Amino acid sequence: MLVLTLVLAAIGFALLVTALTTGSVLWAWGCIVVCGIGAVLLLVSALSTRRPDGGAPPPGRHVRR
Repeated sequence: MLVLTLVLAAIGFALLVTALTTGSVLWAWGCIVVCGIGAVLLLVSALSTRRPDGGAPPPGRHVRR
């Protein structure tokens, strides 16, 4: 999902450059929409990988020597 967010950021940047060079508001709104979708995906990815126990690793067996 992070790769998709990076791709959306690149598309948003391309739309921003296009909007600035052409002076079109339509391209600027496209940039805003694409970047908004990317931000939502980044937030969903960050919240889904978060552990409820504060980031502690799961308990496992200890290796005895």
